[in-house]
Amino acid sequence: PPANAPAMAQASSRDGLAFEAYLELLKARARGEGVSEATIERMTAGLTPNPRVIALDNNQPGSATTRGYPSMSNYIATHVDAARVGGGRAVFSQHRDQLARIERDYGVPGPIIVAIFGHETSYGRVKGDFDLARSLATLAWEGRRRELFAGEFVALMKIADRGFDRSQLVGSYAGAFGNPQLLPSVYLRLAKDGDGDGRADIFSNRADTFASIANYF
Repeated sequence: PPANAPAMAQASSRDGLAFEAYLELLKARARGEGVSEATIERMTAGLTPNPRVIALDNNQPGSATTRGYPSMSNYIATHVDAARVGGGRAVFSQHRDQLARIERDYGVPGPIIVAIFGHETSYGRVKGDFDLARSLATLAWEGRRRELFAGEFVALMKIADRGFDRSQLVGSYAGAFGNPQLLPSVYLRLAKDGDGDGRADIFSNRADTFASIANYF
């Protein structure tokens, strides 16, 4: 048996559907929405369910297995510290002109854009390393929020079909990715090319990151 067989045995869907069978349904949906066969195959090769993703999803505040939400004061104390404030000031100073242009174009203040960038990924340093295809397929298959994650899986396939490698499409366990941690469907609707190079790269391009955050707001 595979080395991860015990861990895989802990994962199950709510309706008893085999992962392999459900993955074929996801592939068919992506195919029906115009994703190329080559992209579907390279993005789903070797996919297995990820039990850690299911465990993390079930332990989210407000889920069926948790009680309530953390207090706002504790949340602020955890997420607003000297390192984050200092990092934000440095990013704002470095990109002041670019942020001013984006603020004029979108009406969203530059400091707000930088604050979101800092909160979501510590200014691009912490973006997650989960294989998005595996995570989204797992969450859709598990079934607690099936339609949400099935839609996000297909949206991810559409992004991959634009020429992004599977190795680049990594992020949080729940499917958010890039500097601003956009879900795939949000990327398709709102990601922006901020520097005019014809590509909305929210992985490493700060102009695209800032424009996409501004467009989101």
